Amino acid sequence: MPELAIKMSESVFESTHSSFMLPFMVPQTVTAIERAKAKQNGRANKLDPQDRAFHDWYRFVLSFPPHLVRSYLEEFELDKKSIVLDPFCGTGTTLIEAKLSGISSMGTETNAFAQFASATKVDWKVDPGCLRQQAYEIAEQVRYQLKQQGIDDEISSVNMQEELPLRKLSVEGNQLLLTNSISPLPLHKTLVLLDCLKERQNESSYRYQLLALANMLVFKASNLQFGPEVGIGKPKMDAPILSSWLAEIDKMTSDISFVADRQHISSKVCFTDARYLDSSLPHNSVDAVITSPPYPNEKDYTRITRLESVILGFISNKADLRNLKKGLLRSNTRNVYKGDDDDKWVTMYPEIQHIAEAIESRRIELGKTSGFEKLYSKVTKLYFGGIALHLASLRKVLRPNAQLAYVVGDQASYLRVMIRTGKILGEIAQSLGYELVRTDLFRTRLSTVTKEQLREEVVILRWRG
Repeated sequence: MPELAIKMSESVFESTHSSFMLPFMVPQTVTAIERAKAKQNGRANKLDPQDRAFHDWYRFVLSFPPHLVRSYLEEFELDKKSIVLDPFCGTGTTLIEAKLSGISSMGTETNAFAQFASATKVDWKVDPGCLRQQAYEIAEQVRYQLKQQGIDDEISSVNMQEELPLRKLSVEGNQLLLTNSISPLPLHKTLVLLDCLKERQNESSYRYQLLALANMLVFKASNLQFGPEVGIGKPKMDAPILSSWLAEIDKMTSDISFVADRQHISSKVCFTDARYLDSSLPHNSVDAVITSPPYPNEKDYTRITRLESVILGFISNKADLRNLKKGLLRSNTRNVYKGDDDDKWVTMYPEIQHIAEAIESRRIELGKTSGFEKLYSKVTKLYFGGIALHLASLRKVLRPNAQLAYVVGDQASYLRVMIRTGKILGEIAQSLGYELVRTDLFRTRLSTVTKEQLREEVVILRWRG
């Protein structure tokens, strides 16, 4: 494999060929050296400054890094005749890197906002001058409207907000958000900007302006903070909306100005469940897969995009949220529903059954009785069943000798029972006719639950056809 552009840690990209092992309980001790290694490994997943273009128009905080994608695009020896697929494309890291490298790509995503974000990030045909001009015109319109309401966007109006007729979300929309996700005054100003954008939604710049609003909303206007989980940080009682939004627009126009020679390279993002690819993607069309599916843990991935999805109208009520969750791989207990049966795909995999049994035994031993805790063993089987279903459906889409890279991570969030995700994914793939080429160690990371180092790996597969 070619040498990577950056150094991650001495152990990164170490080949592993572990033998069959039963699940075990993870000890809770961690040394100072291990903490130092965890900090070093944490940098491996960061967005390098030179990789900012297009990626930071909007990006999941825990997205895998562009440099990792580039390394496999190079190793797989892809060219302008190749097509790369990311079936769990999120906000488009693989697709952007493919397009920057002159390679056509496809992505699938069932989170409507994420699908919108990734599709916008790989569409470089908008005129940057027009985008910037229209944005500054809209900003002047919003600035005027706010001043008519007694609000100066650049000067805090917190002391007088009780006297102002501030706009709010609907009761149903507000119930979908984490409490205090955004303070009243920044929310009001954001909604005024959004209304002005919608007045010109038929213009070619609209979707870029909307994505810029989403990025501004999350990282400049909201009270959200991101770690292993999304939470609420120190409240921003007010925030300058227009200058932050225009900074996002300027970033977009600058990026687009430098890629005129790559505008024509195809990059499509389909609104499709990754478990049923053979019914929605062209058969025998894909040369490579580079992706990172959700990990089996209690992370509700819909919370990451909840604020922007609600405010921009991608989710309006609980029914919308339920439909979104039903289209996702069952990776946490908050998207398990009556009638889910993906686990039937893994009844013949003893390690998965042993892990589920260990989780259930541990739950009983600890006296855990909540509804979610009772689902821990079930969701583990549903998760790997969904992975098996995905890999089975993918076979018809792949060309002979297609190469695949799956970024996955060990997990121990279900009552500290270890789940060797990469090892199990490799075994499932082999049983479905894939060749397991090797497993690369991307990094190790510190588990917030156990304080232990867990492996994050890249499982390399080949489909001979």
